[in-house]
Amino acid sequence: MRISFVGLILFIFSFSAFSAAKIEHWKTKQNSAVFYVETQGLPMVDIRVVFDAGSARDGYQQGLASLTSALLNTGAGDLNADQIAQQFENVGAQFGAGVSRDMAWLSLRSLTDKKLLNSALQTMQTIIAEPKFNENDFQREKSRRLASLKHREESPAAIANMAFFNTLYKDHPYAHPSSGIVETVSGFTAENLKDFYKQFYVASNAMVVIVGDVGQKQAKEIAELLVANLAAGDVPVALPEVSFSRTGVDQHIEFPSAQTHVLAGVIGKHRKDKDYFDLYVGNHILGGSGLVSQLFAEVREKRGLAYSAYSYFSPMLRKGPFTMGLQTRNDQTAEAVKVMKNTLKQFVDKGPTEKALIAAKKNITGGFVMRFDTNRKLTSYVSMIGFYKLPLDYLDKFQEKIESVTVESIKDAFKRRVKPEFIHTITVGGGAS
Repeated sequence: MRISFVGLILFIFSFSAFSAAKIEHWKTKQNSAVFYVETQGLPMVDIRVVFDAGSARDGYQQGLASLTSALLNTGAGDLNADQIAQQFENVGAQFGAGVSRDMAWLSLRSLTDKKLLNSALQTMQTIIAEPKFNENDFQREKSRRLASLKHREESPAAIANMAFFNTLYKDHPYAHPSSGIVETVSGFTAENLKDFYKQFYVASNAMVVIVGDVGQKQAKEIAELLVANLAAGDVPVALPEVSFSRTGVDQHIEFPSAQTHVLAGVIGKHRKDKDYFDLYVGNHILGGSGLVSQLFAEVREKRGLAYSAYSYFSPMLRKGPFTMGLQTRNDQTAEAVKVMKNTLKQFVDKGPTEKALIAAKKNITGGFVMRFDTNRKLTSYVSMIGFYKLPLDYLDKFQEKIESVTVESIKDAFKRRVKPEFIHTITVGGGAS
């Protein structure tokens, strides 16, 4: 019954608003960065250990970072996968791991009861510092990954996404999907994963994020414990800058479906971009606000060409893409793409109205606190702030930055950064009947 009670407590205390997030920062003895926020009153803590070990570090071995992450908790120290899962379950803790193009992370959510937390931390430390990458575990996970990658070939949405990134990024490390491709993953050995781990899962390349009801002294002890047994290692070389194509591309990929998936866009912005907030607010009006966006109005409401139409920026360490998307009947594809591009061009040329800007600011700032109203959400934000080296007062200044955006600043940013003539368009579906 204890575990059920612990699970109930975790659920109940995962919902509590944060009026402010005072982020503290220091380095461990192992030179790992630490970012800490104390949230009193909730008997729980969220912890994330982040490494600059995302799929952009794959090199020619596409999918290596992702598969390495997937193997971490399949065996570590003297524990196998079942024992690791049981260790966390016994104390009501939740463990996870994942990767993006920029980073890899391991996460822990636990109650702060000393006995329960210490047990969970010891298990997490073992996973971080002593993964085994056993041959049997590796072969099983590799087989699962290959099956998933082959299944992906049956998804027009996935095909469109891969083609879009390949077209935009070409030879840049962002070009390939984080999960890799069949041709590369099929050639992996367990030694490849061990080598990747030894290079990137090191103290100098680690960042620890702690958010919860623990004092600073305890937070320092937690951070030191988690990285204590890691090799010192080196910081990875900087990722190359993204080159910008000044020629638009239209690519159609035949796929036996009644609907066509459309993705269109250009190279966008990075996390510390000087135009970040102008582009962010502008896109909210253009295609990021769902049913009230201009793309939705033009494509769906006025013409019924698609169920939805949207746009978004994906800021990363280097410039991520600006993406517009929709799904439409094969025989309506040409018209839908034309409307989407014309809507973008009109927005770039004229910018938003003052009325639309006021509504967007109200919508963004009005719901801002809900973005980090749980430990878990706040941990994600603090991880983002730490990894991308954003100001520690980023959350405090966010609404002020939004309010400073004007119609003219949006027009200026979009004219310089989102040029319709350079749009890359990918369509995946059947031919018009």
